[in-house]
Amino acid sequence: MQSVPDTRDQLVTTPPTPPPPAPEPPPRRLPQTVGGTVFVVIVGIVLVGLALVVWGAWRTGLVWMGVAMLVGALTRAVLSERAAGMLRVRRRWSDVVLLTVSGLGLITLAVIVPSQPL
Repeated sequence: MQSVPDTRDQLVTTPPTPPPPAPEPPPRRLPQTVGGTVFVVIVGIVLVGLALVVWGAWRTGLVWMGVAMLVGALTRAVLSERAAGMLRVRRRWSDVVLLTVSGLGLITLAVIVPSQPL
């Protein structure tokens, strides 16, 4: 008869697995291009204009928003496709035309609408 070897003494142990590494903090989400930075500035100016409209100085607010659109149009016209960042939505000429028309329209609206007595 053959004897069965005793395997109780030959238990194989695996080393404990190390804990998973701590997750890295998410990277800071800052604009990566000049156009992205200008976009953030334009959004800030438009928000100031909206606040002015809400507080009653609607003409001044519309002028602020119109100037912001014109700054965006000028920036989009000058920057390259790669540097335009978030200002690049469509083709360059259509972005410039739409931003210019919007900006001039808001400024014209602020100038042309007559004052109404309260």
